[in-house]
Amino acid sequence: MTVNARDVPNREKVLDARRCIAPYVHHTPVLTCKALDALTGSRLFFKCENFQKGGAFKVRGALHAVLTLPGSLAGKGVATHSSGNHAQALSIAAGLRGIKAYVVMPENAPKNKVEAVKEYGGDIRFCYPALSAREATLQEVLDEHGAVEIHPYNDYRIIAGQATVAAEFFETITHADCLVAPVGGGGLLSGTILGSRFFSPATKVYGAEPEKANDAWQSFRHKRLIPVSNPQTVADGLRTSLGSLTFPIIRDGAANILTTSEESIVRAMLLLWERMKIVTEPSGAVPLAAILDHPRYFAGKRVGVILSGGNANLFQLPWMGQQLNNQSISRS
Repeated sequence: MTVNARDVPNREKVLDARRCIAPYVHHTPVLTCKALDALTGSRLFFKCENFQKGGAFKVRGALHAVLTLPGSLAGKGVATHSSGNHAQALSIAAGLRGIKAYVVMPENAPKNKVEAVKEYGGDIRFCYPALSAREATLQEVLDEHGAVEIHPYNDYRIIAGQATVAAEFFETITHADCLVAPVGGGGLLSGTILGSRFFSPATKVYGAEPEKANDAWQSFRHKRLIPVSNPQTVADGLRTSLGSLTFPIIRDGAANILTTSEESIVRAMLLLWERMKIVTEPSGAVPLAAILDHPRYFAGKRVGVILSGGNANLFQLPWMGQQLNNQSISRS
């Protein structure tokens, strides 16, 4: 996909996206937790996209992309590949517009996310869990149905929609030193960078990523796209690699990309459940895990934390069978 800097969403496009999706999305709350402030040495403000429709921020970008499609293109439906959250979001958006959503999902997609896509009316086709297989299967679907592709992240309409998370956050928290977002394909992180640039330019934006899916970390340091193939991380929503549109925004706008271990992700998720009494999925816990693992960037600062989603598999929670306890968590 060709990158043209003039096409990158500007402030007005982000505001247009907010107006477009406002009737259909939740204005999610920003919550605090004194226990986690004490544990991290920071003042944390959690933007709770786990309370969003569809259980994740993804519905923002999907709605913006689908609702702005010309009628001449929308009639044959929309299609995408996704491990779950974007699949749900696109199915919701297509349903609101009264069109079909075709979704390619990897065979190892969480069962709860598969079932949710079905409930929202998405037509699923499974594939081998690798980006190349996702893209090849999606092309088959596009050829078969003539649907319009709505990429999970490598689409400026999606990025503009995801930028509304930060735009909302800064309406509530007007003086944040940092804002931390998880990064997989980069739609949320690139949108967060743009939202911060337009509405709180003094705020530094950090990406948080699993060590076992660290393509953004590698790409950021080497200043070129370095994809990963079939990464094995508990954070299933972050197994994709950066795109040609998201990478330049992240390369030029992120303060840093911070990685975190599988154990830290699970501990952070458990902390959010125990201390804040809210349901987050592993991908949504990655920013807190990064803050716990890299305290020098955040100590004594006001830090926004985007909890990107809450679609956890309640029958296969990642701490089941692991030796994690309150004492070990407190020393994280």
